[in-house]
Amino acid sequence: MYAKSATTISNILEAAQSLFLVKNYTDVSMAEIAAAAQVTKGALYHHFSSKQELYLKMMHDYLAEQQRLFRAAVESGGNCRARLRHLTLSFLELPPGKRNLMKLVRRDINVFKDPQRGQLVRAYQAALPEQVEAILRDGLRDGELKPTDARLLAWEFVALVEVALAPYAQRVLGSADRVADFVLGLFFDGAAGRGEWSARMTT
Repeated sequence: MYAKSATTISNILEAAQSLFLVKNYTDVSMAEIAAAAQVTKGALYHHFSSKQELYLKMMHDYLAEQQRLFRAAVESGGNCRARLRHLTLSFLELPPGKRNLMKLVRRDINVFKDPQRGQLVRAYQAALPEQVEAILRDGLRDGELKPTDARLLAWEFVALVEVALAPYAQRVLGSADRVADFVLGLFFDGAAGRGEWSARMTT
């Protein structure tokens, strides 16, 4: 019975993900989620008392999963640049739907009030920006980066990755490896860099 219940919850959360990716939070109904998950509304409400509870469960589970994934990059060997590349590729190689779920935090955050709002923001920060920041702090400590604020630098890096995921950038860059090289090249070498990455981007 427990395994069946867990499978039902998993199916509901996956159905909800697909709907929330294409519609705003307010435009998705519990009836739509039930239909997409192929369960009755009664079964849906048995597991989740409201759309808010379901959405927050979906996002917190997702962000915890991403935190574990990116933590592996933080704890991997190599210098700051190598570990950032590991983390970036871990994110880029996720299925598009899983990558795009990260955007929902900012899109929907103002729908919620505290404490739920603050908890969701905190989970997002722990999942991605703080993992980047941990790597950058090591880079600053080891002299790989010029002294600056690690948190600000982490947000700058995340922003570069987000730009590289735009449709135009995807057409220009293509593979996850090229996206990672582009982002890391800009971040470490600048737009005027003459390193290996810039040569690869022109070929």
